[in-house]
Amino acid sequence: MATGTLFCFAHRGYQQRASENTLQAIGHALEMAVGGIEVDVWNIGGQLLVKHDRRLGRLIAGSELITDMRPETLRERPLPCGGTIPSLREVLELVGDSVQLNIELKGPNCAALFVEEMRSFVQDKGTNFDPYIVSSFDHRQLYECLRRLPEVRRGVLLSGIPLDLAACAAPLRAYSLHSNVDFINTDLIADIKRRGLKHYVFTVNTPDDLVLLAAQGVDGVFTDEPQLVLDFNARIAAGGTTG
Repeated sequence: MATGTLFCFAHRGYQQRASENTLQAIGHALEMAVGGIEVDVWNIGGQLLVKHDRRLGRLIAGSELITDMRPETLRERPLPCGGTIPSLREVLELVGDSVQLNIELKGPNCAALFVEEMRSFVQDKGTNFDPYIVSSFDHRQLYECLRRLPEVRRGVLLSGIPLDLAACAAPLRAYSLHSNVDFINTDLIADIKRRGLKHYVFTVNTPDDLVLLAAQGVDGVFTDEPQLVLDFNARIAAGGTTG
């Protein structure tokens, strides 16, 4: 099977240069030739803040649940790179329409705030919703986004292999399905293609997996190593080997 290039989402920005999900990491990713950037959001006291973990301890000292904190308090806590947790609006301002931006709803009760934030940003900037994908493991929140803001494309997140394969994408009128690299399955891949969905895989950080996924016709990957994917694509484009 012919091998094609892979669309590259920088997962939480460029983590080799700055702490994940910070404006610094996102800025470094924008300096590269990535096609997209992925960030995670939580509803913290009525604000959408960009962070992955539900609890402090991995990158920020403490052990609190972030949903129990005031947004101002959380945003005061420094990250290892010296940056702080940004708001979704700050990320939108930085990224603009320069790349695709995948916004993952991580925590509960994000959908209504997301719709409000996106409508406000697009209206203020006089632009459109084309650069954005909203994704989540919480398919109910994706359905709420469909009802309230169908203009933003929806990406369905899966961490396993459902009995009905990619059927969950249909009621969500999804644009893409995002599957876990640990659960690569030929039947799932075929069903995604049959339904006309884009297929993006997370989180892909090794050359062997890039070769495998490209050969199977996957459309793109979320990666902590965007330079690895860009180098892989450059070799494919030049007609070289993938090893």
